[in-house]
Amino acid sequence: MRVEEIVEDVAARLLRLAVVKLPSDVKRAIERAYREEENPLGKAQLQAIIENIRLAEELERPICQDTGLITFYVRAGADFRGLDRVELSLKRAVKKATRQIPLRPNAVNPFTQQNSGNNVGRLLPYVKWDIVPGEHLEITAFPKGGGSENTCTLAMLSPSVGVEGLKRFVVESVLKAGGMPCPPTIIGVGIGGGADISMDLAKAALLRPLNKPNPDPWIADLEHQLYREINALGIGPMGLGGKFTTLAVKVSYAYRHPASYPVAVAFQCWAARRASARIHMDGSVEYLTHKVEEA
Repeated sequence: MRVEEIVEDVAARLLRLAVVKLPSDVKRAIERAYREEENPLGKAQLQAIIENIRLAEELERPICQDTGLITFYVRAGADFRGLDRVELSLKRAVKKATRQIPLRPNAVNPFTQQNSGNNVGRLLPYVKWDIVPGEHLEITAFPKGGGSENTCTLAMLSPSVGVEGLKRFVVESVLKAGGMPCPPTIIGVGIGGGADISMDLAKAALLRPLNKPNPDPWIADLEHQLYREINALGIGPMGLGGKFTTLAVKVSYAYRHPASYPVAVAFQCWAARRASARIHMDGSVEYLTHKVEEA
C-alpha cells in the first residue's frame, strides 16, 4: 500500500474512533465525576452521559449528533517520505468518513451559506503541522463541536494585571459560558505570544491527556488553582448545578511582547473527542489513544 493510501486509511479510522469512543482518560474522569457529584440534577446528567457513551460504543454510532469541525494535528518526521501528499490524503479521509460513519456535514461557506456536504472546503479539514526529527508521521484527529467552540474567548489583557488578572479572566469566561459548552468541560488556556498564538496554544492544550500533570510544577499548580475556582462556581453538569463544571484545566504558554498579555480560553465539551496514531516508514501503524482492535 502506498503512503498516501495508508494515511487516508488511518485518518478515516481515527475519525471513526474519535467520534464513537472517548479516550480512556476522559471516560475515567467522567466516571469519577459521577461517583463524587452530590447535586441530584448534576448526577443525573452525568449518569445520562455515561449511558450515552456506552450506547455509542455498543451501537458504533457517534457520541454526539454534532460531529464537529475537523482539525488534524500532524507531527511529521522530517525524513518521512511523501509529506507533500499528506493533506490530500486527509481530505479524502474526511470525505470517506463523512459518507461511511456517517459524520454530519459541517463545512459551510461563510458568505454563501452553502454546505459542501462532505466536511471539506477552503482550509477544511484544518491541518496543524509540527516538523520534528525522525521517520514517522503522527496524526491526531480532533473533531470539535460548535457548542463548545462558540464559547471560546480571547482577551488582550494589560500586562499589569499579572497572574491574578489572568485567573480572573479565565473564571469569568467560564461563568459567562454557563451551560452552553455542555459541561463538564475540559478547558485549555493559552497565554502569551500574539492573539493567534495564544488561541493555538489553548486549543492544543485540549489534546493533553487528563491524567498527565503538567511537567512544570508552577504551571501544574496554576492548573489546579483554576480547576478548584472553576468548579467552585457551581455551574455543574450541563449547567444544572453541581461540583463538576470542568474535568480538567490545561495551560500552555509562549513568551510575549512587553506591551501585550494575550490570554485565550478554549472550551471542550464532555465529548472530548480525539484519536491519535503513528505511521512508520515501513507501513506499520501504532494507535496511541485507542486499542487497534476497537477500530
